[in-house]
Amino acid sequence: METASIIAIFKESIFMVVVFVGFFMYTIAVGRQSAINVILGLYFALLISIEFPYYDILFEGTDSKRVESVGMLIVFAIFTLIFTILFARLMPREWLEGKFEAFWKKILLAVSGTVLVMAFSYHALPVTEIITPGSPIAYLFGSAASFFWWLLAPIAILFIS
Repeated sequence: METASIIAIFKESIFMVVVFVGFFMYTIAVGRQSAINVILGLYFALLISIEFPYYDILFEGTDSKRVESVGMLIVFAIFTLIFTILFARLMPREWLEGKFEAFWKKILLAVSGTVLVMAFSYHALPVTEIITPGSPIAYLFGSAASFFWWLLAPIAILFIS
C-alpha cells in the first residue's frame, strides 16, 4: 500500500481516531468504572436530548445551521455530564487497578465509547453538520438499518468488561 493511500485513509478517519484516543486516555487516566459511567451517561443523554423541547427557544432568530448544530451538541454534552455524574454517585466504587492493568478491557471500553459517539454522529446528533468524517466511516456507521446494532454493541461490550 502506498504512503499516499495510507494518508488518505487516515484523513478520512481522523474524527474516529481522535474519539477513540480520547476515550482510551480517559479510561487509562480514571479507570474502567468512570468510563462505564460515561458510556451509560451517553445513552441517557441521547434519550433526553432527542426529546428536549426547548431547542426552538434556544435557537430563535438563528439562521445558521452550524450555530444550531453546535448548540445541540452543547446541550447533549451538558446532559452527558449530568448523567455521568449521576452514575458516578450511584456506582462510585472504583476498581482498585493500575493504569495499565486490565489493558484489553480498557481498549474495549474505548471502542465502546467510540462506537456510540460515531453512531450518534450519524443518526441522532448534528456532528456531521460541523465535521464530515470520510466515506468509509459513513459507510460503516451511516446505515439506518445498522443504527440499532451500533447501539447494542457497547452494551455487549459492557458485559465483557
